[in-house]
Amino acid sequence: MLSRKRNLIPFVFLILLFVATITAEWWLPVSPSVMDSGLRLMAPSSENWFGTDHFGRDLFGQTIVAARVSLLVGFTVALLSTVLGTITGLLAGYYKRLDSIIMRIIDGMLAFPSLLLALALVAALGGSVTNIIIALTFSFWPVITRVVRSSVLQVKTIQYVEAAKTSGVKDPVILARYILPNILSPIIVQGTFIFARSILAEAALSFLGVGVEPSIPTWGNMLQESQIYITLAPWFSIFPGIFIVMTVLALNLLGDGLRDAFDPYAKGKKKARKRLFKQKKQYAS
Repeated sequence: MLSRKRNLIPFVFLILLFVATITAEWWLPVSPSVMDSGLRLMAPSSENWFGTDHFGRDLFGQTIVAARVSLLVGFTVALLSTVLGTITGLLAGYYKRLDSIIMRIIDGMLAFPSLLLALALVAALGGSVTNIIIALTFSFWPVITRVVRSSVLQVKTIQYVEAAKTSGVKDPVILARYILPNILSPIIVQGTFIFARSILAEAALSFLGVGVEPSIPTWGNMLQESQIYITLAPWFSIFPGIFIVMTVLALNLLGDGLRDAFDPYAKGKKKARKRLFKQKKQYAS
């Protein structure tokens, strides 16, 4: 998967961003928490690479530090949604009696836009990192449930699963040993997409003023604070927005690469195209 530049570049970008956020205090040229009223809304320079904000703080350091909460929320929501969605999807796909009950609940939740549902939950629970994670997990896990259920419905009819049933193997063992390993690829791919959607959702909620507390630096909070300075200091909103776009794009490209790597049909199509290209070259020569 990582042999292609399209897949390697987003992977390297995400690793560098993760390492940069963890080690920010060790290498940042200017501390992001230091305020200087004399440097308010300064344009990008050699000392302040992304300029400064309305408190005179270094925007480059703020952008890097803000990635911590955004990445934490995105990763945690993706992990929790994947775990909950996998469990409910396995139960719904394997047991017919539970299928109708679980899927009616899932259909009802999917009837609401995920961001609108998360907005209502955060408004009820209050704005904090923990509540954001709970609200987004509740909004996104139905997507994983539907993906897992459809995969289980296909896998459970395969002969080795039927043989395990007739041999008296217990259902938990069949689910864990025979079904789950064969449906991991769509789960992992969908998890990367939820990671990206969670980062966007957290930024949207913080921008609307119902997300993480304003005292905690996040990309959404930076965009919310910069909106009144958009004409006076456009760099205040441009750089956090660029990092959101680059991170979400990298996660989506990585998800596409994982899907191609796990999908045997896609591999077959690539091999067929390569053979066709070689044949055309031979005929041309």
